[in-house]
Amino acid sequence: MSAFLQIVLAGLFPVLAIIAALTDLTSYTIPNWIPLGLVAAFGVLAATIGLPVGVLGSHALVGAAALAAGMGLFALGWIGGGDAKLLAAGCLWFGWPGAETFLFDTAVAGGLFAGLLLAARKQPIRALWPLPAGWVARLITPGEPAPYGVAIAIGALAAYPSADLLRFIHPSY
Repeated sequence: MSAFLQIVLAGLFPVLAIIAALTDLTSYTIPNWIPLGLVAAFGVLAATIGLPVGVLGSHALVGAAALAAGMGLFALGWIGGGDAKLLAAGCLWFGWPGAETFLFDTAVAGGLFAGLLLAARKQPIRALWPLPAGWVARLITPGEPAPYGVAIAIGALAAYPSADLLRFIHPSY
């Protein structure tokens, strides 16, 4: 299969991660087509690069485990359903042990993002800003949830250059 098609398919991962972050940030939702697009792009990419069956199975197992864990976190009310699906789709792309780096980077990004939100939601800081309209107002309103898709996307983008999947596209990457 052409190297250009493989690069385009591989490029869908960061593009869809960024779209997920922006939609979650502005609407507190991650549309289902984003994680589904990530899963479909992974499947087509895996087929075009001839990903070995064992490696493919490992990626699928990690994605399924992440989906199960995400569903548990969703049931506890700790993350949204879109976050759980996005996290699982990301883990599918990273496989094992790459998912460790992805999850660590996501946790760090989540902590930093939560700290920024807490600071922005403090009354003294809010008093200095004119009250913005729309999604920014909701974002800095105390008590509102955090759009964790932002942290997941940042973690994905930080970890993506080291994804082992990329070595099958261009061995010297």
